[in-house]
Amino acid sequence: MNLEENKAALLKLPKPKAVIFDWDNTLVDTWPLIQAAIDATMRATGREEWGLEKVRNNVHKSMRESFPKIFGAEWEKAGEIYKSNYRAMHLEQLRLLPNVIELLNALEEMGVVQFIVSNKIGVTLRKEVAKIGIEKKFFAIVGSLDSSYDKPSKDPVDLALLGSDLDPKKDEIWFIGDTIADVECAWNSGCSPILYYHPDNKISSTVSEKILHEGRGGEGFLPAYSNHQELIELLAKLK
Repeated sequence: MNLEENKAALLKLPKPKAVIFDWDNTLVDTWPLIQAAIDATMRATGREEWGLEKVRNNVHKSMRESFPKIFGAEWEKAGEIYKSNYRAMHLEQLRLLPNVIELLNALEEMGVVQFIVSNKIGVTLRKEVAKIGIEKKFFAIVGSLDSSYDKPSKDPVDLALLGSDLDPKKDEIWFIGDTIADVECAWNSGCSPILYYHPDNKISSTVSEKILHEGRGGEGFLPAYSNHQELIELLAKLK
C-alpha cells in the first residue's frame, strides 16, 4: 500500500500544543502479549485460538465493549481469564517501540503537553507506564473504566484534558494511535488524528482505505507515519 500521500498530509499539520498518545502498539509493542492472553482465553472457553493476524485486525475496543460480543453472557468470566493471563507476563515482557523515548523528549523540549488515552484498563495501563519509568512525561494517563465510556467516545479525552487549560476547539492537539478507535476518538473530541502504523505496512484492517484516502467526509488523506524517528524529524522543522 502506497502511503506517501498520508505521510505528506502529516507535514501540513500545525505545530501542536499537546499530543495524546494511544499506548498499545503506538508506544509499546504488546501484540504478542495480547495474542497470548487472547489465545489462552479462547482455549479456556472451548474456542479456537485467534492467532496474531486476527488479533491485530480485531482488537481495538475496550474489554467492556468487545468481550460481550465475543463471549456473550460469560464475558466477565472470560475477562478474568484474559486479565489473569495478561498480568502474569506483561510487566516482564513489555517493550517500548523504537525511538519512543527520543520522541517524548523532543516533545517535552518543545513544551508540548503529553497525554496517554488507552482502551486498556486504567489500573493496568498506569502500572505499565510506571514500570517503564516514563509516567512523569504525561499530564494525564487515562484508560478504560476511568471515564463513563471508552474510545472512540470523547469522554476519556475530556477527562485527560481536565485541568490542563487545553481546548481542542482552540488549540491544536494531535491524537496518535494505530486503530480506528484512535482515529474516531480524535474526530469525536476535536483533535487531529494521526495514524501510526508498523514499518512493514501492517495497518490495522479497522482503518479502511476510504478513511486513509479521504479522512472524514472527504477532507483529505489521513496523516500517517511508520517510524517515530520520522515524527522527531518533522517536529524539528516545526520549532
